Amino acid sequence: MLAVGVIIWLGSEVMFFSSLFAAFFTIRAHATVWPPPGAHLDTVRAGIFTVILVASSFTMQKAVFDQEREDRKSAKLWVWITLALGTLFVANQFFEWVDLSHNPATNPTHTAFGSLFYIMSGLHGLHVFLGLAAMIFLLARLRGPAGDPGETSVFQGVSYYWHFVDVVWVGLYSCLFLLK
Repeated sequence: MLAVGVIIWLGSEVMFFSSLFAAFFTIRAHATVWPPPGAHLDTVRAGIFTVILVASSFTMQKAVFDQEREDRKSAKLWVWITLALGTLFVANQFFEWVDLSHNPATNPTHTAFGSLFYIMSGLHGLHVFLGLAAMIFLLARLRGPAGDPGETSVFQGVSYYWHFVDVVWVGLYSCLFLLK
């Protein structure tokens, strides 16, 4: 039941992020120049961290497979690796925000592009942070020698959420960094 509930909840998250994409494309369609002159996004660096985030989906899925096979030690290791990769992604986003906030073309108070960039990447970053918090709870569940009956569905639910967050970022990266 938990996995079904997570999937239904993720449907609402799809609608939420769809509205952000709709706002992005509507505002972009009415702009004479997009992105504004002087907006320099580091596409390569963001691409590297996109690969890191996408790789974390594979490490998370490995943790789920190991947990389902009752290999708790290996599952814990893969959750830690996923947690580290997600933390690297969020740290990069933080430094990217600080760097971009000093440029008037990407400052959220100066341009629509800057506002959309911060709103979209910020809300995604919040979702990543919540996924990392969920992984910490998974690690707490893995402390004992044996799992409980609901452990597998919790692992699956967190993995569904994590995969969703990764897919959303690929869309955001494409819109914010690659579409000119």
